[in-house]
Amino acid sequence: MRKQTVIGLAAVALIVVVGAAGGYAYFFSGLRTAPKPLALSSPAASPSALAASAAPAGGGLSGRWSVSQGSQVGYRVKEQFAGQPSTHEAVARTSGVTGGFTVQQDSGGWVASAISFTAQLGGLQSVDQVLGRDVSQRDFFVSRTLSVQQYPDATFQAQSVTVPATLESGGTVDVTVPGQLTIHGTTRNADATVQLRLTGGQLQAAGSTALTMTDFGITPPQVPFTTSDSHVTIEFQLVLVKAS
Repeated sequence: MRKQTVIGLAAVALIVVVGAAGGYAYFFSGLRTAPKPLALSSPAASPSALAASAAPAGGGLSGRWSVSQGSQVGYRVKEQFAGQPSTHEAVARTSGVTGGFTVQQDSGGWVASAISFTAQLGGLQSVDQVLGRDVSQRDFFVSRTLSVQQYPDATFQAQSVTVPATLESGGTVDVTVPGQLTIHGTTRNADATVQLRLTGGQLQAAGSTALTMTDFGITPPQVPFTTSDSHVTIEFQLVLVKAS
C-alpha cells in the first residue's frame, strides 16, 4: 500500500512539473508579439491618383530633402528567454531622427548626394510585447550597453546613389545605398536597402541595414534571464520634405 502511495505521489508530481513547464512555454512563446518591420505606407488607389499626388512644389525633385515628422528609426534583434527553445524578436524605436540629402538630375535619372542621417539612441523605446513582462526594462540595459551617455547618436552617411527616374512619377523604386554606419564611436561600412516613393509632395523612404554588435565593440546586452543575439537589423521609416 505504501509503495502504491509513493508511486501515485510521484505520478502526480510529474504531471504538475510537466504541466508547469507546458504553461511556462505557452506563456513565453504563445503570448508575445513584435510589430512588423517598418515599411512604406500604402500606395495611392490608382496610378493616375499616385502621379497626381507625387509632384512636389517648386522645381520637381531637385533640392534639399530633410527628415520631417512621422519618421522613426529602430532595431530588431532576436532574444531567448531562459529555458525556452524558441526566440523572441525584441523591437525598439525612436522618433528622434534628423538628416536628409540633396537630389539633382543627371542623364540617367536622379542622384541623391550628401546623404546623412542621425538617430538619438537615448530615445529608443521597446515596442514588442510579452504578456506579464515589462519589456521597457530592457531599454535600460540597451542604453547602458550602447554607452549612450558617451555615444548618444548613431549616424549613417553616404556620398551618393543613383535613383531611377520613375520616382518622379510616383512609382516605388528600390535602391541599395553603400555608406558608413557609426555606432558606439566605431564606424563600419554598411549597405542600406531602401524603398522610395514620392507622394503628396513628400518623399517616403523605408528600409534596413544589418550589423553585428561585436563589430562595433558592443557586447550583447545582459538582460536578466535573457540572452540576445549579436546580429541586429536597423530599420527606418522616413518622411522627407523639400526645403522651400
